[in-house]
Amino acid sequence: MAESTNARRTEVDGILTITFTRDAKLNAVSPDMVDMLRQAAADLGDREDLRVLLINAEGRYFTAGIDIAQSVMGKAQARAEGPVSTKVLRRDYRKLHLLFDELEAIEKPVVLAAHAPCLGVGVELSGSCDFRLASEAARFGLPEVENLGVIPGSGGVSRVTRLVGPAWGKWLAMAGETVDAEQALNMGLVQAVYPVEKFAAEVDRFVRRLAGLPTEAVGLAKVAVDAAASVDRVTARDVDRLANSVLLLSDEHREMTRAFVERKKK
Repeated sequence: MAESTNARRTEVDGILTITFTRDAKLNAVSPDMVDMLRQAAADLGDREDLRVLLINAEGRYFTAGIDIAQSVMGKAQARAEGPVSTKVLRRDYRKLHLLFDELEAIEKPVVLAAHAPCLGVGVELSGSCDFRLASEAARFGLPEVENLGVIPGSGGVSRVTRLVGPAWGKWLAMAGETVDAEQALNMGLVQAVYPVEKFAAEVDRFVRRLAGLPTEAVGLAKVAVDAAASVDRVTARDVDRLANSVLLLSDEHREMTRAFVERKKK
């Protein structure tokens, strides 16, 4: 188990879990929490024994958003310095973009489980995950325009709009409206909503099922689905054929086919 004052890391049965534990600050995301997520992404990609990444939280919020005081702008203001250069700000944004890009690119499942309100960077993080699960107590919002006079520029526009479409993207990122778990499900922001009292068990059941699926097929399914969302139909079908041409020759497929045939004989 790895742990900081703001988050906890555990590894059990191939499931790597990062849990936000900064309840005193409503799980506002600090640089060390981002660093822990970055290391988790690297380990998930590099280690064969890790099959799923789960990002969850404890406390009153999944997250209230980024820790403004610890951001580049916040630190500069605390030191009464002049304006931060645009180059520095873009570099700071790029750190989050690179992390979220890596979560999207890893050919393994990444799951975000929001048990409670998930705001700002939490919604942006969710957009880079493959699966988003919510309890009935969760709600989702991008308050950056209203609270800070900026857009949610770490994926709150680009990734969230890709998930929910421009109408709901404007509802969240432009109007700053907050949606409850059921509305988030209806608009496609999350894929499942569970009662509060059953949430932990349902999340555990889901990630364990993912961890038990054939790894090569899951990884290529992720690649193929993401490609299909961004290319024309003909190219998407080409990706389907290329992916299956690899899988049909894999040891995993041969072993599973052999077992399937044997079961049918009984």
